Parts: sequence; C-alpha cells; structure tokens
Amino acid sequence: MFGKLKSFATRKLMERQLKDMPKDQQELIMTMMEKDPKLFEQIAKEIKAETDKGSNQMAASMKVMPKYQKQLQALLGNKMPQRGGTGFNPNGSIRR
Repeated sequence: MFGKLKSFATRKLMERQLKDMPKDQQELIMTMMEKDPKLFEQIAKEIKAETDKGSNQMAASMKVMPKYQKQLQALLGNKMPQRGGTGFNPNGSIRR
C-alpha cells in the first residue's frame, strides 16, 4: 500500500520539478525513474552532498550526472537521442 502512495507522491513531486521541461522529456525522465528509483535516489543524494559543500544545483548536477551516464543510457535503451552525441546538455536536459 505504501509503495503505491510513495510512487504517487514522488511522481507528483517530479511533475512539479519538471514543469518547465518539454512534455516528451518529462515522460522520458518519469519512465526512467519508475524503472530504477534507487539510482535516482543515489543521484539526488550526491547532488545534495555537492550543494551542501557550496556548489549551486546546476554545478552539482554537472559534476554528478556524468558518473551515471552509462546507467541512464541503459535505462533509456533505444530511446536515447543520438543526434549530436549522447549525454546531457549543460542545463541538465537530455542532449538531442
């Protein structure tokens, strides 16, 4: 019971955090998060640790996200955009 409640609350929180992102990217991130929530918890913890050290959230994300690029690519499977290479843009969006 609490698993579904936690999943619902997490989804609503993510929707609020991603509101300015294009809908297709929002759904892609939500799908990845549902596939491996522990990975995203670990990423969030590391970003939080970096911001606690004084980095802003963007700088912290840019430092942490490359460590997890292979896991994120595996979650995306064939949905990973291939134009212009793979990975993340400086603003945190998925490179297309």
